[in-house]
Amino acid sequence: MTSTLRTLTVPLDGDSAPEGLPPYLVRDDVLCWTRREAGLVGFGEVARFTATGPERFLEADIWWRHLVIEADITDHVECPGTGPVAFGSFAFSKASDHESRLIVPEIVVGVRDGRAWLTQITADDGELTEEGALAALKGWLESDPPPAVVHSDPPALQDPATLTTGSLSEEDWMAAVTAGVAEIRTGKLEKLVLARDIVATVPHGVHAAEVLRQLASRYRECWTYGVDGLVGATPEMLIQVEGRTAQARVLAGTLDRRDAVGEAGLPLDYAERVLAGSEKQRHEHAIAIQSLTTQLAPFSEAMNAHDEPFILELPNVWHLASDVKAELTEVEGHVPTCLALINALHPTAAVCGTPTQVAGALIRKLEHLDRGPYAGPVGWLDAAGNGEWGIALRGAVIESPTTVRLYAGCGIVEGSQPEAELAETWAKFRPMLESLGISN
Repeated sequence: MTSTLRTLTVPLDGDSAPEGLPPYLVRDDVLCWTRREAGLVGFGEVARFTATGPERFLEADIWWRHLVIEADITDHVECPGTGPVAFGSFAFSKASDHESRLIVPEIVVGVRDGRAWLTQITADDGELTEEGALAALKGWLESDPPPAVVHSDPPALQDPATLTTGSLSEEDWMAAVTAGVAEIRTGKLEKLVLARDIVATVPHGVHAAEVLRQLASRYRECWTYGVDGLVGATPEMLIQVEGRTAQARVLAGTLDRRDAVGEAGLPLDYAERVLAGSEKQRHEHAIAIQSLTTQLAPFSEAMNAHDEPFILELPNVWHLASDVKAELTEVEGHVPTCLALINALHPTAAVCGTPTQVAGALIRKLEHLDRGPYAGPVGWLDAAGNGEWGIALRGAVIESPTTVRLYAGCGIVEGSQPEAELAETWAKFRPMLESLGISN
C-alpha cells in the first residue's frame, strides 16, 4: 500500500441507527464487531495486510502504524473506533498456513454509548464530504450482495443440512483427551486445550449476514465478529484498549445449561453449586487467570482482577469468568499498542494450556488439525491505539457457499473425563449450529 489514506468521520443522527448495528448486517461480506447492538461494521476494502509465521502480530503492527502516521484524518466525532479502522483476524498458531490479516474497509458505521458515526476511508484524491460518505453507505446497503447459493424450493422441500466429522472422529478425539490427561499426570504440564472440528453442509446456501444477525440477537453478552468468512460470537475478550486502560475477560470452566433441566431450584443456583463449587473447574480457571496476569504485568503499572470468578450466563452454557483491568505503562518510551499486547498475550492458557510451549507442542501432536483462525485474536483497532480483540471462539469458517467448518475446544486438566469433554464441545458448537438452522 503506497497511497496515503484519507478519512472523514461524521456523526450520524439518531434516526440513522435507532436499533444499533444489526440492521446494517445485510451483506455476506460485511466486516463486523458488535455487542449489545454497539460496535463497528465495515463495507468494502481499501487496504489489506497478510502475514504468516511467528512475527505476524509485529509485522501487522508495523504496517498499521506506518499507514496511519501518513494518513490525512478528519474526525468530527473523536472517540474509540473513529478515524481509520482496520478489522483483523490472526491465525492461532505461528506454524499455521492460514494467512493472518488486517482489512481496512471503505465505509465504517459505529455505535457507542448512544452515539453513532460514519467514516469513509479512501486512497484516492477526490474530495471527502458528508454527503459523499452518506451516498457511499447507501450504495453499499442497496447494492446486490455477493452471490450465494439460493434454493428455489420451499423450506419443507429443501435438502436438510448435514454434519460430518472433521480431522478426528469422536472416538479418536476422546483418545486424544485420554493421552493429554496422561501427559498432565507426568507433571510435564498443568493444562492442555484440545479442539475439534466438524463440517456442516447446507445445500440451500450459507449466508454470513443471517448468521451474524442470529448470533448478535441471541448472544448479546458476547462479541459477534465477522472477518473474511470467519464468523462467531465470542464470550472471551483477549484485550480491550482505550487510551492507557486495558481490560480482558477470562473464561475457563464450562457447564452445559441443558444439564440443569429437571434440577430443583433456580438454574443459576445450580450453576453456582456445580460450576463454582467444582475443584476441577476452579483449578482450570485459576490457571487461565494466572497466565493472563503474568503476561500482562510487564506492560502494566497497576492491575486488578476479581478475587472470585463470577458466573457468566449465556443461552447455551455457563462459564466461570473473571475481568482483569490494567493501567498501561510506557515500554521503551511509548504505550504498547493493541497488537504489541496481543503478541505478548497470545496464546493464553485459556486456549492453549500451560506451560505454553509444552502445551503447544502437544496440541500439534494430538489434534491433527490446523486451527486456522480458530482461537486466534479477532477484532479491530484504530489510529489512536484503541481496539478490541476477542478470542475467536464459538465460531466457524465459511469455506464455500454451502459448507462451514465449526470449531470447539475444551480445557483438559488432570481430572478431565473424555466423554464429558466431548459433550462440552457439542454445547460449544450449539451457537453456530443454531445460527445455521441445525438442531442438535
